[in-house]
Amino acid sequence: MSEQNSNKKNFIFGLVAGIAIISTIGFIVLLATGFSGGKTEKNKEATADAGQVVQKPNNNTPPAKQAGKITINSNDHIRGEKNAPITLVEFSDFQCPYCKKFHPTMQKVMENYKGQVRWIYRHFPLSFHQNAQKSAEASECAAEQGKFWEFVDIAFENSQPDGNGLNSGDLKKYAKELGLNTDKFNTCLSTNKFAAKVKADAASGQALGITGTPGTILIDENGNTQLITGALPYRQIKAKIDSVLK
Repeated sequence: MSEQNSNKKNFIFGLVAGIAIISTIGFIVLLATGFSGGKTEKNKEATADAGQVVQKPNNNTPPAKQAGKITINSNDHIRGEKNAPITLVEFSDFQCPYCKKFHPTMQKVMENYKGQVRWIYRHFPLSFHQNAQKSAEASECAAEQGKFWEFVDIAFENSQPDGNGLNSGDLKKYAKELGLNTDKFNTCLSTNKFAAKVKADAASGQALGITGTPGTILIDENGNTQLITGALPYRQIKAKIDSVLK
């Protein structure tokens, strides 16, 4: 009888111990998941396979649309032949590492498709890139003095994902290196003269389905559009252009 009681006690003890162990493991897993979720929530950007920094959506973000009709206006910055049959409208962010990677690809396109492609640059500064908005404004201040594309090139050449190379002092240094009237440039920058234009560019991108950078819309000579997401390598951009030129 005492042996049976002993076995019963051992069984009960083992059962309780097993439940306790399972509960502890479950708690640890749940806790780890919670921390992981917290980190994901704090992480303000996601990277697409093609190489794109995606804007984290919020309740105020309008629903994205597919690339539709896009109007080229007098405020747009055009690189290349203005009457070229193909237009590439790039929505970009100076602090975006993939935009920096994609910039030489676009430069190569312009070099190899002279007269066939025109490149239009529009701003799409992501909210979690602390220097993106101001550097975009700085490029517009440079445009006021006829040096938009030169400023774009030098900004991307020196930009870093953490915002280094795009601080106020850096932007002013580039203006000086480009031979701009620095007093006029600095005043333009400090007064947020082109803040509204930069935001208008971003709003136009959102309306066209742009959710991250770089985001490019290809327009053929008939006005048909296709949305290109990410920093595609040159060979893929070339293939898209060639298929439209046929």
